[in-house]
Amino acid sequence: MTEKLLQYLWNFKIFTGFDFKDIEGNPIEIIDFGKWNHDSGPDFLLAKIKTKNLIFVGNIELHLKSSDWVFHRHSSDSAYENIILHVVFENDSDIEELRKKNIPTLKLKNYINAEIIHKYNSFQKESRFIPCEKNFHYSKIPLNFHEENVLKKLDEKAGEIEEKLSKFKNDYEAVLFHLLAYAFGLKVNAAIFREMAEHLDFSTVRKICQNQTQLEALFFGKADWLEHPEDEHTKIWKREFEFLKNKYPISEQKFSPKFLRLRPPNFPTIRLSQLANLYSREQNLFSKIINAKTSPELFAIFEGIKASEYWDTHFSFGKISPVNQEKILTEDFAELIILNAILPLKYAYHKNFNEEIADEILEFYKTLNPEKNMIISQWKTLGTDVKSALESQSLIHHFKNFCETKKCLNCGVGLRILRK
Repeated sequence: MTEKLLQYLWNFKIFTGFDFKDIEGNPIEIIDFGKWNHDSGPDFLLAKIKTKNLIFVGNIELHLKSSDWVFHRHSSDSAYENIILHVVFENDSDIEELRKKNIPTLKLKNYINAEIIHKYNSFQKESRFIPCEKNFHYSKIPLNFHEENVLKKLDEKAGEIEEKLSKFKNDYEAVLFHLLAYAFGLKVNAAIFREMAEHLDFSTVRKICQNQTQLEALFFGKADWLEHPEDEHTKIWKREFEFLKNKYPISEQKFSPKFLRLRPPNFPTIRLSQLANLYSREQNLFSKIINAKTSPELFAIFEGIKASEYWDTHFSFGKISPVNQEKILTEDFAELIILNAILPLKYAYHKNFNEEIADEILEFYKTLNPEKNMIISQWKTLGTDVKSALESQSLIHHFKNFCETKKCLNCGVGLRILRK
């Protein structure tokens, strides 16, 4: 038992019975359990009880042991002057101060199912994919669970995007560029690509974006790949980068994208070339994204995007690949970009202008395929049906925000399991 669990059970009224009596045997009727206070002060505010034929309105304090009242020094704290009930799991000490003020103490231990405590303890102690794995069944997932999770995630992303807009003078196109760079970097290079994008003045990108060679030169030069060119094409990129440095305000800071543990199609060379191709081909990229009403419209933006011809026979500079093949951006990769960059930006943009778009955005998620990763695979082994990106995004968000951190008492699934 923990104090947090005790508060949780009190808030959701999870007891074996409600024929409460204080430690002296006097009946107590809880008319209003109070409002859970997550800030400093008493645990529950504005409660109402009836005892000894009198009704009291005030606050309730919960402790594991009655002696915690003294241990926590509540006697000298004015915030606890309006206490009408002291609720404890175990009564290990007589609190003279409360007795003199006629404040009853309610011992809850006999009103709580021991199985609930056992379940909660197992959630916190045992190491599993999700804490409630042994008790989990997909039927315990509440209605609207996925929509609520995805909207929470979008609100978090919108907050981050607002911070970026504040930093970059409310330039949505620049922030889109940063988000796309992050998405193109995947897990290994996402942070590096975003940092590199943020260190580039987007006005420079805007001026040269119609020239893919120059845009590649800018990206490759900032990635510090052009110092020692190994073939003629790399020399062209180096010359272009030197020209750009003389013409535009480009800092000397360099970045080091990673190749380790990546499949060749995901090498940073390929992804940055594809990003350059996207910007050289789509002159009104931001407008197209914002105005798109369906998933096919979004996919059309990325259809045919590919790395430049040099990369048909290369994955790294100067090293010819035995396979001659265009490095086309796949539909699966486009879907990841849409999920991780495009939809959050669309949501944030319309939310900023107080436009109702939640239902429209959720429809996008419902039409997109679920991600394929270890977290989703684990959910599937538990029998969870994952049919769309709405469900996969929800389950990933839920795992990272509740299961991984074992916040079982804030979880709708945990509530259902503990109640049962």
